[in-house]
Amino acid sequence: MERNQMHRQIASIRKSFFDQGYLDEQFIQLEELQDNSNPNFVEEVVTLFYRDSARFLYNLDQALEKRPLDFNKLDSLMHQFKGSSSSIGAKKVKTECTNFRAHCNAQNAEGCKRTYQHVKREYTTLKKKLEAYFQMSRQVGPIEMACRPR
Repeated sequence: MERNQMHRQIASIRKSFFDQGYLDEQFIQLEELQDNSNPNFVEEVVTLFYRDSARFLYNLDQALEKRPLDFNKLDSLMHQFKGSSSSIGAKKVKTECTNFRAHCNAQNAEGCKRTYQHVKREYTTLKKKLEAYFQMSRQVGPIEMACRPR
């Protein structure tokens, strides 16, 4: 596949992230901070997010195993995870975090457990999509990224 065609394919994949609601404006803002002096800035930030979020998810897993559930602790942990997700523009993850917190506020244990599975599913889906996107981007080389999707 020629380089221009690969760039178009990468741009199409990137656009799909926004069209399908996986990413929001915050991701574009990260891209705008990327430049020639730090060409992998966005990938590095996303990699740090995934490294740090493993700790949040572990803590949430542990808190969901305790009886009785400590809804304040669960809410606090999810609030932190939501903030971290927001920092990279993980729109679907952030939405599921909001849903989880609503179940915490209602002290709905089953709702928390069910929604936590949704959080993890969206988190894993986005991680796989972004890993493939960054891998393809590295193979092709630099492309102008900081533009609003149409």
